[in-house]
Amino acid sequence: MPEAMSRPVEQPLDRPAERAERRPLYRRLPLRQILCLLPLLVVGVWVVQHRSLIGSGARQMFTANPYWLLTAVATTGLGWVAVSFARQGTVLERLPARRLFATQFAAGAANHLLPSGIGASAVNIRFMTGCGLPPARSSAALALYFLAEATARVGLLLVLLVAFPEALRLGPLLPESVSGTVVAGVVAAAGVLVAGVALVRPVRRLVVTFLRTALADARSLHMRPSRALALWGGSLAFPLLQATGLVAVALALELEVRPAHVMLAYLAATAVAAVVPAPGGIGSVDAALVIALVAAGAPVESATSTVLAYRFITVWLPLIPGALVLGGLVRSKIV
Repeated sequence: MPEAMSRPVEQPLDRPAERAERRPLYRRLPLRQILCLLPLLVVGVWVVQHRSLIGSGARQMFTANPYWLLTAVATTGLGWVAVSFARQGTVLERLPARRLFATQFAAGAANHLLPSGIGASAVNIRFMTGCGLPPARSSAALALYFLAEATARVGLLLVLLVAFPEALRLGPLLPESVSGTVVAGVVAAAGVLVAGVALVRPVRRLVVTFLRTALADARSLHMRPSRALALWGGSLAFPLLQATGLVAVALALELEVRPAHVMLAYLAATAVAAVVPAPGGIGSVDAALVIALVAAGAPVESATSTVLAYRFITVWLPLIPGALVLGGLVRSKIV
């Protein structure tokens, strides 16, 4: 047969698998897989940056009473349960319990990536919108949670201040002008915020709409006793459990301060540190806790050791597992 009449050689088909193999690696990885690895990467960088603090906190635990340390670990875990109840109390719809708890555990890791609780707030809003709640109602539920938690924390602080008025002696630690400066700063910030809301029409409209939604949801929730109990019970139990964890660490390290005074020091320190926009309260909470414990009568060295051990248990120990859970929730499209 002539060569011109010979059958042409068939070219192999360009199969999808072969095309995928020729693509660059960054084009083969789905965006969601990259996002689920991002929390672990950021947390790893954070751990490397704070390795000296983490090492100091771990070293403090070698000479401590292990039973009291286990108590602190238990109160930390129960704190996530309390937050889950409080989050459920902010919405009428029933949220899936296991996913809700996993979200709160993961939100603790996300909270150390962005300042002022933005990371945890973003995770919870994504979770609630994924459960079918509109964005406006998810934001209203978040605001209600912050209001209830702040009210419970300040209420506990006031009760302990009335019961133990001489527990904190801040006079020798702070200059006389500090209180006036803090008050003036708070008043100025509040004035700027109110003026911005009142003068900028789009912002004013957005705030009014948000407040209407939040108030309507709050009224509906308080007509359901189970939701009101979950909201306020969880909001009250969370700071109590956190303060109890610090008491357990103080007892483990034999800190010579009364447990009630340690709880008061914790509530006062976290209330003050909340105004400092540091990711996870790193630096602000640590310094405020040390100052508060010293004001309660603890030596500086002992107060520092207690705070380092407490932060190791409540922040650094669950950080990498929380990042893994967060990556899993992102990959499974729960958040």
